[in-house]
Amino acid sequence: MIQLKKGREEIIYLLKKAIEKYKSETGHIIIQNTNRKNYEGLAQVLSEISNRLPETADELGHETYPPDKSQTDSKYPFRKYDITGGQIKDAISGIVSNPRHFLIDACYIYLYGVGQKAFALNPVDPNLILNTEDGSANSENDEINNVGISIDKEEISKTLKTVVGPLMTIIAAILAIALVIVVLQLINNTRKWNEIKDDMNILPYQPTRAEIDSLEGIWLCYTGSPQARISDANRYHKIVSNIMEIKYKDGYFTLTRYGASFNHVGFAQFEAPHIVSIYSRVKSKNDSDVSPRHSLLTLNTGKKYLPVISSSWNFDVGEKNKIIGIREVLIKQGKGGSIEEVMNEIENSSCQCKVIRWHQDNNEVKTYHLKNELLDSLNIPEIKSLIDEHSILLRDTDDSLMLWNKSLK
Repeated sequence: MIQLKKGREEIIYLLKKAIEKYKSETGHIIIQNTNRKNYEGLAQVLSEISNRLPETADELGHETYPPDKSQTDSKYPFRKYDITGGQIKDAISGIVSNPRHFLIDACYIYLYGVGQKAFALNPVDPNLILNTEDGSANSENDEINNVGISIDKEEISKTLKTVVGPLMTIIAAILAIALVIVVLQLINNTRKWNEIKDDMNILPYQPTRAEIDSLEGIWLCYTGSPQARISDANRYHKIVSNIMEIKYKDGYFTLTRYGASFNHVGFAQFEAPHIVSIYSRVKSKNDSDVSPRHSLLTLNTGKKYLPVISSSWNFDVGEKNKIIGIREVLIKQGKGGSIEEVMNEIENSSCQCKVIRWHQDNNEVKTYHLKNELLDSLNIPEIKSLIDEHSILLRDTDDSLMLWNKSLK
């Protein structure tokens, strides 16, 4: 079944044909721009046809239009089916998607002598037939682009350049400023970090792979700090064992030190070949720095029991917590695996201590009981002479703080 073009595409083609016929019949040229006055001559010709539509449906083959009974004595352009120059101007410019039916029928009758319905039965103009293969004989955009309204492309291009040019310049300037700010910030941050590293002696030395392996791992630590704890009347020759886990991370080492009563967290770094600084603090709930301590360790002695000199605390209660200098002993246990801190188990109660389990890579488990104990009960002679009361240095001299062997006799 033959189908006709509809809507915008149909009316644009009909009006262009009507303008050509009007020019050939009257000799008047219609300038196709946005001035509706230019179209009034054609509008009056089409109006004479459209106002007879209520009487010509059977004769000319168009849809039925009811008669205008409200203003029978009215004249152009106040009759019901009058067509104005503005209506033609809007329709031919493509801004009307659903044109008035009486305008369409008037154009068909003016051009082909019959209305739209009769034309569809015998379409004599193939340009009005809808091509069902591609959707339309000519694209709607082509019709709009081909209307007679004059558009100055150079003016549009000039306008775009006037608007877009400065806008792109502004955007480029903003991006350039943002880039400069980012680069300056990076330079400033790098400079500040280098200053901090120099001022605070951070990562002064890059350890070798062998040095990393020698420090990283699980360590057993013995310290005699309980001997300087005023609150313990039986503190003579008391020691406590800790487990320290050290891991390498981008030039420095992180550590967790598990104690009998509380844990320490911190970091370590090589200051020079084989010389290590260990910084830690008591791990608190609010991550505040509590009882900071610093230790110095030498790794190239070739000994199993490594003495460490530490600026530490006696870890007593309140005002009794005093700064002390102390010698500690570190014993390397091995590498790898994971540490489990055992809490609230029968084993804790039976030994009255903290239990640490080291799950090794070979699936074996080694258990440590961390508690205060007597130095004399430690069956390691090499350690006894290193961490007795002579290994502790008080900040202020205080004869009552340390318990000496002679005081017990």
